[in-house]
Amino acid sequence: MSATLPLAGVKVLDLSTLLPGPLATLMLAEAGADVVKLERPGRGDEMRSYEPKFGEASANYAVLNRGKRAFAVDFKDPVQRDRVLELAAEADVVMEQFRPGVADRLGLGYEAMRARNPRVVYCSITGYGPTGPKASHAGHDLNYLASSGLLGVVTDSTGSPNLPVSVLADIAAGTYPAVVNVLLALRTAERTGSGTHLQISMTHNLQTLAYGYVAAHQAGGAWPRPGAEQLTGGSPRYQIYPTADGRHVACAALEQKFWDRLVEIVGLEDKFHDDAGQEQAVIAALGSVFEAHPAQHWRDLLDGEDVCTVVVNTWDEAVGAGLVDVDAPERVSQPGNPAVSFPTLPSSLAPDLRSTGTTKAYPALAPLPATSPWA
Repeated sequence: MSATLPLAGVKVLDLSTLLPGPLATLMLAEAGADVVKLERPGRGDEMRSYEPKFGEASANYAVLNRGKRAFAVDFKDPVQRDRVLELAAEADVVMEQFRPGVADRLGLGYEAMRARNPRVVYCSITGYGPTGPKASHAGHDLNYLASSGLLGVVTDSTGSPNLPVSVLADIAAGTYPAVVNVLLALRTAERTGSGTHLQISMTHNLQTLAYGYVAAHQAGGAWPRPGAEQLTGGSPRYQIYPTADGRHVACAALEQKFWDRLVEIVGLEDKFHDDAGQEQAVIAALGSVFEAHPAQHWRDLLDGEDVCTVVVNTWDEAVGAGLVDVDAPERVSQPGNPAVSFPTLPSSLAPDLRSTGTTKAYPALAPLPATSPWA
């Protein structure tokens, strides 16, 4: 690992599983941190069983955990638990994703680790926060989106919520807040000599994505209604319109200059330059225009215009157009299987500060050594 990377020398003890925590520690690893991941004996992290696979190895697990070292530990065994505490005494960061109270019952909570290492930054990622009526409940991304209210705001034409395009709660409300707060806490520990316990609640952090709803409530006293607000389906300027061949166009021509030009080039009536008070009529009119031609017609017309309106790409189209960064992928390998390329994550964030272009092993699950893996 290059000593010039910003987190070179930082030791991370990762007790987390599945997505939010492992993705957070991956980002730390790509910035130079040395990540040791502890998993249950036998099956290891649940993500190891996820499809698709190359050979016996889970591609999802490989994407999230490349460049780390993984060791099997029975957290309930007193001897092995003490070994974990010994590692915590060396670590700069501990990442865990147990339900609230579980780490404490195992003897691996913040207080137990702080007693060994007052500088440790201990990050807990939970679904519903450390306290409250749902704190101890199991959940996944869709549950947190539903509980936060976000899932009920953007609906289809029948009023039913749509499945999100990605695991927004896990990544936007789990991984990224964890990474940001860990970096802030490391800086504080450097200045003060004291660590901290970070509480990352995915349900609560989703509220950041609803900043506009909070602003609207403060201004007018009402909360957003599905299909009625500017960004939830109530405006013709922010809509997804079907095309003649079953594809779609994404329109986000919010500013007047973009909207005026869009009205002109698609041949909409001049009276629709001002859509205020006639939003549904304009949605219907513009929908009819887009539905009259296939996606390629609109791609040819819109690609040369600055109107914040584009054809909805498939993933293959996005890669082919150079809109997904796969130029400098990582090579992930597993003994007995061919190396597989993955883009770095996040793919275009501060490339000069990231570990890129090197072959990193898919971490096999090994017994925890008697000596420190960081020695």
